Amino acid sequence: MNQPASACALKAQGTISRSLFVYALLYGGLVVLAGVLGTKLASLGRWPGLGDLAVESGIFAFLLLVVLSSAVAELHGRDTANRLVRFGFIPLIVSMLLLTFVIRAVPPAPFWNDQAAFARLLGQSARMQFAGLVSYGVSQTLNVYLFSKLAGRGLGRERGALLLLRAWIASLLSQTVDTLLFITISFAGQKLPIFAIMEGQIVAKLALSTIMVPAFIWFFVKLGRRLDA
Repeated sequence: MNQPASACALKAQGTISRSLFVYALLYGGLVVLAGVLGTKLASLGRWPGLGDLAVESGIFAFLLLVVLSSAVAELHGRDTANRLVRFGFIPLIVSMLLLTFVIRAVPPAPFWNDQAAFARLLGQSARMQFAGLVSYGVSQTLNVYLFSKLAGRGLGRERGALLLLRAWIASLLSQTVDTLLFITISFAGQKLPIFAIMEGQIVAKLALSTIMVPAFIWFFVKLGRRLDA
């Protein structure tokens, strides 16, 4: 998809729009925060027809990443959104390396007794870190692709329901792929009910995508246009 005229003009001037600057900062922070929040499993309560739903808390940050990449694609074009996703690997990898360094190489103070809990909550195996990198890159790139592709198939760039519909569809599919990749890479070969874990996570993520994504994409696109006005 071609970049909007305003984005091309800003690029030609060697500047960055306020919305892209703000969203890039927020995106980088949320990439790091998603991994930290993921250490807590959250209850979503009992849902009619679905039963008790639980999901890692990192999904709240990750859905905001989905919304931000879609909003950037809407405001500044697919190429810019893809670059945002690729640059997101930088804070993600740096945070993983720093956590590993602090946990394994930096000794705790003699009077601090929470090293074991700190390592248990924030430490991840190399396999899970790799799974996080793969699932992040693939799912976020897929989200931008689907969101932009749907616009080219007659679902338009309107501010109303069609924008919300594109964001919702792209989020549903990308979140499903994210779950399939992460759980498969992390736990394949282990004696765990992988398919049951996948099913529960996918249902919970789809429910949250339906609740969160339409409202947030409307807000961030509207805010972005106001920032750039």
